[in-house]
Amino acid sequence: MRDHTRAEQAAGFLLRLIDDETAGRVRERTGLPGPEDPRAVRRRLERAWAWGNVLPASVVLWVLQEDDPDLNAVVWRFMGTDAGLRRAIARGVPFGAGRTEPVPVHPTLHGEEPETPESYVRLGLAGALRAARSMSTARAAASMVLTPADWAAAAAADGEGPLPGYVRWALSVRPDCPPALRARFGSHPKFTHRVRQAGVLDGPAEYATAHRSAAPVLQVLSMGRTLFPARAQEAEDALRPLVHEHLGDRVEAWAVLAQLVDTFRGTAPELIATAGVIA
Repeated sequence: MRDHTRAEQAAGFLLRLIDDETAGRVRERTGLPGPEDPRAVRRRLERAWAWGNVLPASVVLWVLQEDDPDLNAVVWRFMGTDAGLRRAIARGVPFGAGRTEPVPVHPTLHGEEPETPESYVRLGLAGALRAARSMSTARAAASMVLTPADWAAAAAADGEGPLPGYVRWALSVRPDCPPALRARFGSHPKFTHRVRQAGVLDGPAEYATAHRSAAPVLQVLSMGRTLFPARAQEAEDALRPLVHEHLGDRVEAWAVLAQLVDTFRGTAPELIATAGVIA
């Protein structure tokens, strides 16, 4: 079974958002392939299929919320240099809502936990956070904030006296940082913009509608039901009304979209609307 191209994956994801009969007619008249077998999607992931860049931090978190050892092993390769998330995976820290039992660690990740910062060994968590005086030491200390209890301890330390700015930033750009704590660290529009640029998003709906550019976003979403099934519906619900309004059963619009998507630099909603206008 062949891998679908990026344009085919993007169009295929959007075709899921209309009824099956209409989607079938569009596929028949445009030559777009049918839905991918979920097993083929999983094999593509296991072969380390890449999106050209690391995944946005929040997308990584949505995958981790599945608490699936196999998915953890896959996403490990696409999570940049976030030592905190890597340490949490290596220790079996659960991310799913309400889960308390440790997550089994995939055999390939045994022994992969980043080195424990020396400041943490000497000073403990709060002490290491307070002692950080550079971005590198702040990131190292922040990488020891893993569990809800750790986040509560970091919040308590900041409540006793503001943590260093480097530490506040290192914690803010962790996708698992509690929203209330992130808001305490900064609420100015420039701060929130920088946080989003770092890949921290409010949820899949924001990723689907506001993250640039359309092609890699839709490509990731095309595997959402495999990567982060518990959150994928949020992205689909955000785009479905736009697909019905601008594309619907208009075969020409779908053909234009498939031609545009690889080079389009705007968001997914802008791509959908543009294809409809051109058609």
